[in-house]
Amino acid sequence: MRGVVSVALCACAAIPAAAQAAEPGRTVFGTLPDGSKVEEVTLANGKGVIARVISWGAILRTLEVPDRAGKTADVVLGYNDLAGYLAKPKYFGASIGRYGNRIRAGRFSLDGHAYTLATNDGSNSLHGGTAGFDKKLWTITEVKGGATPSVSLRYVSPDGEEGYPGTLTVTATYTLDDTNTLTVAYRATTDKPTIVNLTNHSFFNLAGEGSGRSILDNVLTIPAERYTPVDATLIPTGEQVAVAGTPFDFRTPRVIGARIRDGRDLQIVRGRGYDHNWVVTNVPTAETHLAARVEDPESGRVLEVASNQPGVQFYAGNFLDGTAVGKSGLAYRQSDALALEPELFPDTPNQPAFGSARLDPGATYRNVIAYRFSTSPDHRTHK
Repeated sequence: MRGVVSVALCACAAIPAAAQAAEPGRTVFGTLPDGSKVEEVTLANGKGVIARVISWGAILRTLEVPDRAGKTADVVLGYNDLAGYLAKPKYFGASIGRYGNRIRAGRFSLDGHAYTLATNDGSNSLHGGTAGFDKKLWTITEVKGGATPSVSLRYVSPDGEEGYPGTLTVTATYTLDDTNTLTVAYRATTDKPTIVNLTNHSFFNLAGEGSGRSILDNVLTIPAERYTPVDATLIPTGEQVAVAGTPFDFRTPRVIGARIRDGRDLQIVRGRGYDHNWVVTNVPTAETHLAARVEDPESGRVLEVASNQPGVQFYAGNFLDGTAVGKSGLAYRQSDALALEPELFPDTPNQPAFGSARLDPGATYRNVIAYRFSTSPDHRTHK
């Protein structure tokens, strides 16, 4: 399928052979109101890719990536200081839990017991509630150097937090390798039955977060035959609809903004753009598979997102409203970035046809997300 095969880095983007991966740096990023220190770890691979991760929300704060000319830019939204993440978090770069995406009315049942969650998206619960994992201080448990530098973080969510049952122990490990792939591996265990759906909510702008350019001219591929339409509150209706003949058909590369600007599709109107789940596989898989590919024709940067999860939520930054001023001093506006969130389907705990979000004691939840960066030749011909 055109657009699915990885594109190798072009020679013009090469970093001098003398460059080597630096040992991870570890610094204090800021101090919380209670006096707790938030740390930042810097990972670099010697090929121009640099990732910075902070312990608040296990957030990917910066990600510097070279373009086709070898010029690097930070391609994720975020802030220069902790105050920004506390005042207007917006899920920038955050690790999301316990349940990524939406749960209808903030309610679900497990083993005959009804649970009520914190609601923070109208009547629904979104991304773990009012104080999800993105608003927690994680503990850095390990930092590794060498050819594949990494940082591991841990958070223990107590029984009943935000309404969820069971004490959930979560780890997030960021690893950077010499293929310009940043992998985020989430794992979780519980002491009693619960539900879990972890993901990463980085907002990407491949032109650079301070470029002032929107993502509407980016070219997107999602290798999925079906998607899950939503109701007026953005909860899936339960259907899995074929993408063929709809604005949701990204099986071959498509310019993102073309069908948004058309404005006639009810689903696009409901989401103010794309804010939907695509069915990439039927169930989680043992190995990762391609979930999405996005290319910025201007810079040549290409991002391929792979995961072992069955769905990917594509969000076109529809609710960025200009109130958050980011690292480059620019206000983040609608469609200034996109998110691609590999995960279980939204509202799975209330929709048995979608599978199961259950985690039992003795089992391990696992979501592995790989972000691979490359560059493409200058071929700005997509329609």
